Amino acid sequence: MSWLRGPNIWTYRSVVEAVMDIGALEDYPSNTLPGFYERLTAWLPGLIEHRCSVGRRGGFLMRLRDGTWSGHIIEHVALELQTQAGMKTGFGKARETHERGVYKVVIRSFDEIIGKLALESARDLVMAAINGRSYDTAAVIARLTDLVDRRCLGPSTACIVDVAGERGIPAIRLNEGNLVQLGYGVAQHRIWTAETDRTSAIAEGIARDKNLTKQLLSDAGVPVPEGRTVESAEAAWEAAEDIGMPVAVKPSSGTHARGVSLNLSTREEVLNAFAVAEKEDPEVIVERFIPGLEHRLLVVGGKVAAATRGEITRVSGDGRSTIAQLIAAHVNTDPRRGEEAQFPLDIVHLDDTVLQLLLQSQGLTCASVLPRGQSAEVQRTGNMSIDVTAQVHPDIAEQAALVARVVGLDIAGIDLVVEDIGRPLAPQGGAIIEVNAGPSLLMHLKPAVGRAQPVGEAIVQHLFPGKNAGRVPIVGLIGDGQSSLAARLIASLLELHGQRTALACRDGLYLGARQLSQGNALGYEAGERMLINRTVQAAVLETSSRHILTEGLPYDRCQIGVVMTMPGPEGLQDLYIDEAGQMPNVVRTQIDVVLPQGAAVLNADDPEVLALAAYSDGEVILFSLDADTAVVAEHRGRKKRVVFAQGDAVVLASGVDQFVLADLTAADLAAFTSESACNVRLHVLAAVAATWALGVPADLIRAGLFRFGKAFPVVVH
Repeated sequence: MSWLRGPNIWTYRSVVEAVMDIGALEDYPSNTLPGFYERLTAWLPGLIEHRCSVGRRGGFLMRLRDGTWSGHIIEHVALELQTQAGMKTGFGKARETHERGVYKVVIRSFDEIIGKLALESARDLVMAAINGRSYDTAAVIARLTDLVDRRCLGPSTACIVDVAGERGIPAIRLNEGNLVQLGYGVAQHRIWTAETDRTSAIAEGIARDKNLTKQLLSDAGVPVPEGRTVESAEAAWEAAEDIGMPVAVKPSSGTHARGVSLNLSTREEVLNAFAVAEKEDPEVIVERFIPGLEHRLLVVGGKVAAATRGEITRVSGDGRSTIAQLIAAHVNTDPRRGEEAQFPLDIVHLDDTVLQLLLQSQGLTCASVLPRGQSAEVQRTGNMSIDVTAQVHPDIAEQAALVARVVGLDIAGIDLVVEDIGRPLAPQGGAIIEVNAGPSLLMHLKPAVGRAQPVGEAIVQHLFPGKNAGRVPIVGLIGDGQSSLAARLIASLLELHGQRTALACRDGLYLGARQLSQGNALGYEAGERMLINRTVQAAVLETSSRHILTEGLPYDRCQIGVVMTMPGPEGLQDLYIDEAGQMPNVVRTQIDVVLPQGAAVLNADDPEVLALAAYSDGEVILFSLDADTAVVAEHRGRKKRVVFAQGDAVVLASGVDQFVLADLTAADLAAFTSESACNVRLHVLAAVAATWALGVPADLIRAGLFRFGKAFPVVVH
């Protein structure tokens, strides 16, 4: 199986491709297999949602009843297994190769390991259904679900990446966690869940130090509860007496309100609460209890992007069930509750000391049976579940933005307690109780009540306020295996234009004039390595047919796609490519990814290359060794751009206008290539066309050619 991480012959997205030999099953489509349909649909009832080529719900099942082959079935089963595991992807293909019974099966997947396991499991499941054997579908889905939870982006990060993708901003995952680069080269920003490369380490440190945060906010005139840090239970009680009852006791750091006890009025309550908080953090805070409801405001780039209100979790008695049973039946069954990070609410654990203290304050235990009609509080904090974004008073929004500025956070979760979020903060005795760096976005994405808020859009807009953001000029090249001279020429011209240019080609890996590695550097990893570099202002990345087929391109889109010549199928037989007629479908990938504001640069002297013009979303610029061909004349007649050789001159033409750039007889590139003179000219024309398309001035292109080749003087007429 192959992991195609970038744009490939199947799609723009990452896919897993498998070669499957179904052998004798080629003679047994699904409608000839007794009981197969019934077993498969019983194990995976979700297959009814697959539209397939029929184009409507149940389409795949229609194909299954009418008769389809195992490769196609395995494709759909693998996609359904991923969907059931929480990775919803809908793209798949199954295509027969030239060998009878051998198929290429492709599925969209966000992760190599998950995609490969899904395909392997789909094969085993389909074979079990064919042969009438049992199969533990639930166990396979559980295993895949665990992998999805551990290996895929968390929901907060994923929502930002999804919005970036919708805006055409590329994303590169930098580790196995949630560190993601948005954009390329100097145009990039990095996120780590809801932290960005604009999030100050100093600000994050301030937010962790709750006492320092309160001091800074108080100095800025922001209402905060009186309180102080204590190191022992007795000191906590002394602080509570000094502050005045009731008080709150909480760990100095923590998440999901763990270890927080509220509305404490007795010595026993304070001492017990200290012991609970100390388990979360040795540093414990005692502060004045603020009556009201918890709220979380998300501030992004100085503006409130979302607001959520908390609710107290209660259970109601039925006269029979214990509180423990009521929690299990009516609280922990909430689909928003779970142990993993993707759940906005925590499971209520019966052995949680905070729960036991809360029940104790009500004269209850987990074993208590509540009479019908009586309720009990089982969780006071950490239940942010009601969206109130539209209700936030302008004064509170202004205060929240001030809090973020005082701490220095570009993205902040501001916790406050207030009776009514629709009224000003101070007059109703409300206060800011906490500031969080890297806040969870889940509560805003999955509120129990109200609308989900577009917090991902707010963060992407904060990082990339302009249009077409996140990109640097990328030139992608492909030829018959000898396109490095053109690549080096283009990189040299872009450097002369003042852009720090990365180059990955058959000759090696370069950053500006510095060579980073020698030898073939056409692969995905070499290209991605260049695009991760924060100093790169432009990139020239050569590729080959084999790399497109086995890895995909290392970028999602490019400004310029150059096809020098149509390569042959030689050496690709192991990939089931053995005919020249298959090559245009491979090479078109380089043109498929050209941006609408970019250009395809094509060799007009190669009819198969010329035919790729139909696949370009951007402009088409032709280059040719013959100025007098009908193709060149027709392109110019449509007021399109052409670069061609006229005698010994390089000529730039746009419609009827033309400009002589340089004299080809003065070229001296023997030191740089073993190419024939004809091929050298072709490389020069391609490089000139590509840099012209990128807006490099003609005089600078001429000067760059002269510098690179030692002798490219201006033609004098």
